[in-house]
Amino acid sequence: MAVHTERGTSIVPANRVAWTPAEFTHYHRAHGATDMRIVFLAPSLARLIPDHPAVFLTSDLAREVLLALTGPRNYDDAAPGYSRSARSRLLRVLVDELREAHEQPLHLPEPQDDRLQSIARMLYETPADNATLAELGKTIGASTRTLSRLFRNELGMTFYEWRTQLRIHHALLLLADGHDTIHTAYACGWANPSSFIAAFTNIIGTTPGRYRTGRHTTTHASQLPAVVASSG
Repeated sequence: MAVHTERGTSIVPANRVAWTPAEFTHYHRAHGATDMRIVFLAPSLARLIPDHPAVFLTSDLAREVLLALTGPRNYDDAAPGYSRSARSRLLRVLVDELREAHEQPLHLPEPQDDRLQSIARMLYETPADNATLAELGKTIGASTRTLSRLFRNELGMTFYEWRTQLRIHHALLLLADGHDTIHTAYACGWANPSSFIAAFTNIIGTTPGRYRTGRHTTTHASQLPAVVASSG
C-alpha cells in the first residue's frame, strides 16, 4: 500500500504501520490484495509519536492490538466490543509500542525545489534510468554541486540514496503486481539481480523472493498492512 502526503510517499509492506499525523492531507492506494486497518488517536496520544509521516515495523503486540481495536463489533455503537476505558488502555499500549519501534526507511520525500522536481519527474517515469547526477543536471541546467546541496539540504539524503529509495518503492509495486525478481531488478535499473536483492534486503529486511512469496501465501489478517492516523 502507498500513502501519499505533501511530504512524499510511504510504501507500507506487510507487517508495517503507517502513521499520518493530523493536518496532513493524504490519500492511499492499495496494490494487490490488502487488508487495511485504521485507528484514530486523540491529540494527547498523537503528540507522543513523531509529528511527521512515518512507517514502523509492527511488533506482535501492536499487530494484535490493532486487530482487536478494529474488529467488527468495534464499529457498532449499540454493542461495542470494548468499553471506552478498555479502548483507551489498548490505544495507550499501541502508542507505547510505536514509541519503541524504529522508523522504517520506507518514506520517499517529495522535492519542493523546481530543479529537484524536474529530476524526480524524469525518474518517476523511468526508474531504470542510470543517468548520473551530472547528466541529469545538464538536462535541466543545474550544476552537480548545486543539485547535491539541494538533495542534502531539502531531502536529507544524497541523490543516489534518494534514487535507490525510489527504485525500491517501484520494486515493491512490481512485486505486488506479480512480477518476479529478475524482471523487477532490471525494470528498476539494477545491473543484475544480485545487487538488487542486496539493496532490497538492506531496506526491507527480507529478500524480494521471500517478500513476494509471503504476499501470495499469507491469508491471516495479522500479516497485512495497517494504517494509523491521528485526529484533532
